[in-house]
Amino acid sequence: MHVLLFANGVFTDGEMVQRCLAQAGAARVICADGGALHARALGLKPHTIIGDMDSLTPAQVHSFAAEGADFRRHPPDKDETDLELALLHCAEIGAESVAILGGLGGRFDQTLANILLLTHPALSELELIFVDGAQEIRLLRPGVHTVYGASGDTISLLPLSASAGGITTENLKYALEGDSLQLGPARGISNVMLAERAEINFRSGLLLLARAIGRA
Repeated sequence: MHVLLFANGVFTDGEMVQRCLAQAGAARVICADGGALHARALGLKPHTIIGDMDSLTPAQVHSFAAEGADFRRHPPDKDETDLELALLHCAEIGAESVAILGGLGGRFDQTLANILLLTHPALSELELIFVDGAQEIRLLRPGVHTVYGASGDTISLLPLSASAGGITTENLKYALEGDSLQLGPARGISNVMLAERAEINFRSGLLLLARAIGRA
């Protein structure tokens, strides 16, 4: 099952977002609270809306309910964010891949917390990707990963662990050959794809992969 998950952050349209929407097909639409308004603006009807509903008016809640949305309400005083609850729900219903839209921008702390959710242990079996404007962001775990795009696309690799080791790349302008990236230094920023396909292979740690269309 593929899920389009709308968060209640800043929704930035762009080529990558439009590609995501065009390939959505029969995706299930799940929204974190006010993210339902982003879905509605795109002409999509939420299947499920999750959160404390502090970003929707009673009239909006009634309207979405009338359209058939299933509400999963949580109290305002909770440990999890609405996006975290929505992602945990995706795992519970057996989703395989989740494209998150509206998950970046606005408050920096919320944006950072959203990105760090990629490392949540309970979500490790999900293929998660943030799609925003002309960029996509995902988490890589040790192994071999193929990245598809276009020659000239911008690729950044940032460790989300103390270090990521044994990194070897193919078809990137600034090649890594068994190298390590350390948390802190910005060495992995703004690499460039040299072909429509690039490969990243590494042995340890966690890497955040950001790909932007063209030279960002």
